[in-house]
Amino acid sequence: MKRSIVCFTALMTVLWSCTSKQEKMENRMRDFIASYETAVIPLYKESALSSWEANVTGTDEAWARNEKASLAYISYFTDKKAFAELKELKKSEMVKDPLLARQLEVIYNQFLSGQVDTSLLAEQVRMETEITKKFNSFRADVNGKMLSDNEVEEILRNSLNSVDLQAAWEGHKKIGPVVADDIIRLVRHRNRIAKELGFSNYHQMSLKLSGQDPDEVTRIFDELDSLTMGAFGTMKGEIDNYYSKRYGIPAADLMPWHYQNRYFQEAPEIYSVDFDSYYADKDPVKLAASYYASIGLPVDPVLARSDLYEKPGKNQHAFSTDIDREGDVRTLDNIRPDSYWMNTIMHELGHGVYSYYNDRSLPFAIRDAAHTFTTEAVANFFGRYATDPSWMQYMGIIDAKEAERIGKDAFNAFRLQQLVFSRWAQVMYRFEKAMYENPDQDLNQLWWYMVEKYQMMKEPAGRDMPDWATKIHVALYPCYYHNYLLGELLASQFSAYITGTVIKGNTGEDMKAMGEFFKTKVFMPGMRYEWNDMIEKATGEKLTAKYYAAQVVGDK
Repeated sequence: MKRSIVCFTALMTVLWSCTSKQEKMENRMRDFIASYETAVIPLYKESALSSWEANVTGTDEAWARNEKASLAYISYFTDKKAFAELKELKKSEMVKDPLLARQLEVIYNQFLSGQVDTSLLAEQVRMETEITKKFNSFRADVNGKMLSDNEVEEILRNSLNSVDLQAAWEGHKKIGPVVADDIIRLVRHRNRIAKELGFSNYHQMSLKLSGQDPDEVTRIFDELDSLTMGAFGTMKGEIDNYYSKRYGIPAADLMPWHYQNRYFQEAPEIYSVDFDSYYADKDPVKLAASYYASIGLPVDPVLARSDLYEKPGKNQHAFSTDIDREGDVRTLDNIRPDSYWMNTIMHELGHGVYSYYNDRSLPFAIRDAAHTFTTEAVANFFGRYATDPSWMQYMGIIDAKEAERIGKDAFNAFRLQQLVFSRWAQVMYRFEKAMYENPDQDLNQLWWYMVEKYQMMKEPAGRDMPDWATKIHVALYPCYYHNYLLGELLASQFSAYITGTVIKGNTGEDMKAMGEFFKTKVFMPGMRYEWNDMIEKATGEKLTAKYYAAQVVGDK
């Protein structure tokens, strides 16, 4: 009996000791978070605001402010004393509270990326800022006229003259030599930072610090390559036959400028549906606002702060930004009345509602999307509607008869778009991966090897230009493009789940139910869970390619 009492006392002492240590470590984590939020929230907000101003105005003063703010934000995570505290907390394995443990994981990775010499980070920001300014100020010189990206795209989409098409395509590619050397220097610099942090290269570091296993991502891309290669090859033959007739040239003579956009990343318009015509007299912004309101996710506060139309010096692309994680969400666009910008505003507002309808009771560090690709999935889900006849009928853009008439061609166009984009994403992912593994190789040759292999589009004879450098993502949004395709996979998974479980039709009640699903199951959890756990809790399954394959390829 006496021995039992001694053992019980010893056990209770051990348990008390562990509890005491856990409580001590968790209190230290709480103290760290309080200090972190006090410092980082103003830095985050200033960085976001200055970036917004720079992208909207394009002035040197705005870019200088943004460079300073970006460096201040990045520099915060270089604090070695703070990182040592995080390392000790992480090593103790005593931060058990789920919210505290998740914040520890997220904040630890933020600080790990900053554990290099501050001068290296400052140089990276400076280099990125200079490249950004060159992209934003560039206009394509086409036969003596300075054209915006939108104007180049118009020529490529509509002209039937091969000479004009080539001039527009080559005019846009002139940005390549302007920025190529800068980008290569930036790639080497990023690799230097990654190696100092113990990673083999920047590509590997980026994926791992974002919570992705590089080998797993490559495995998914290999699987998708296998799934889409045959179907794309068949459709590529159909595309080439169409363009052979469109331009009056043999299919063997088709060149990159014949595919209706700068990178063959969007589906050529080979079917009889002219989606642009449906939006020629429509306001994409009003349509999008009306739709999001109908599903219980009003976007008026987002649009009120946004910059929606073209202007000199402004970024020619589109993005959504969350300024403070407290409701100041904005989108930058260059809206025109066509299907491309209808898709884009629906897409960007998909990002916007993800941010705006977050759970503001969550701690700042995890009051964000579960992963960058999960917000891409939501954006893709809504962006797809722009060319969906059922949605167009729901919005009063077309009637039931027209929806039925274009239904088959619209589906084929969607399927083609997904196949084309899937193959383009293969190029981007594999090119960047190889570039960071060896930036000293012949990148011009590597780019066209990837294009020919995955897009089945041939390099113009004798061309040796840095065409890879013309894609802004390679320079300024590095190691991210794969998330767009992962987002398409998840968008299809969301679609299958919502159609099968959440809604039964197109009634107002059904639409509100869909909005509520996204708000409660996807937006409000934020980063509380790891991305695959969030997906499983929302849809009943972890991320899978089977729903995307069923939609696009037809395989279950």
